[in-house]
Amino acid sequence: MGLATLTGRGRKRLLGGHPWIYADDVHVAEAEPGELSSVRAPDGAPLGWALYSSKSRIALRLVSRSKEAPDEAHWHARARAAVAHRRALGLLGPRDACRLVGGDADGFPGLVVDRYADALVLQSGCQGSDRFRDLWLGAVEEALELPIAHVLDRSDSATRAHEELEKRVEWLRGERTEPLEVHEPERAGVPALVYEVSLTEGHKTGHYLDQRENRAHAAGFGRDGRVLDAFSYDGLFGIRAALAGARDVLCMDQSQDALERALRNAERNGVAGKLRVARANAMHDLRDRAAAGERYELVVVDPPAFARSRREVEGALRGYRELNRRALELVAEGGVLVSASCSHNIGRGEFLDALAGASLDAGREARIFRYAGAAPDHPVLTTLPESEYLKCAFVRL
Repeated sequence: MGLATLTGRGRKRLLGGHPWIYADDVHVAEAEPGELSSVRAPDGAPLGWALYSSKSRIALRLVSRSKEAPDEAHWHARARAAVAHRRALGLLGPRDACRLVGGDADGFPGLVVDRYADALVLQSGCQGSDRFRDLWLGAVEEALELPIAHVLDRSDSATRAHEELEKRVEWLRGERTEPLEVHEPERAGVPALVYEVSLTEGHKTGHYLDQRENRAHAAGFGRDGRVLDAFSYDGLFGIRAALAGARDVLCMDQSQDALERALRNAERNGVAGKLRVARANAMHDLRDRAAAGERYELVVVDPPAFARSRREVEGALRGYRELNRRALELVAEGGVLVSASCSHNIGRGEFLDALAGASLDAGREARIFRYAGAAPDHPVLTTLPESEYLKCAFVRL
């Protein structure tokens, strides 16, 4: 096991609750890449245990504040707790999907594990999660107690470059080439939903599980009206609205594959007659539609991340302001805009400021009546603000 001694500033940060220690706050480290390491104060007092990275700006990711080193029993207990949380949420139905492990928030730094029916897809983002991948995955499967036929390691995110790790995509069990179907069961006030997931070709681990609850809540605002779902990906905001009674839904995306998937998903859910698609650059297309006088009772804008680093924040905020100005111009009087940002570098206050600026630019009085984050299977660690990334505002005009 490794050993890392902090500077005074590093000690203060750790005692303040944040689980990440930056390289500048490590006085000396004697550890291998990804190794579990004892963390010490400048005077040698034990502070806990962390995974060490030899390349990342985040040098230490805390896993325990105990004096004793975490053993296999520790990881199995954490896996049981993570799975129990999803079970309590009712997300472990036989053909359902959810996030089983959400990195630091579930006690597994750098690791994400999503379940789609009988498949698991994992993403590892740091040296520590690479080193412990098999142990952690085994603990999660044991806690899950459900048959898993397919396991895919899709560690292909750009964040691996920060750790000088190569992108990796490999089947660990049961290679699958065709899409699989996920069945979200009916629940109070929310109809069942069926959609396909391509584990190897889809975004992230194959799907955006974090918007599950926001899609369900937004659906009714388009009832008996027209809906525009911009950056629609597989069309589930729009399909949810169609299931809730929207009479016409337009899904807009730049990816033809995503739009074809949206059409297939509409067919699966019996709303193909209500759903149209348009392949377009949303920023340009929204402006043209507003100029043509189009109006919708519900407009959804859920773009990809505009800011992947702090250096990009200023430009991203201008982008969010402009995008939402154009979206607001398309909302019918009394209608609703649902606007989301998944840029973790953009804070809640900054995002809301961009929405305020957009309403001023559009000359429309807008009221936020609901503000939400990710679905509850994507927990936020209270001492790690970086784990709160998704922001979703419901705006009434």
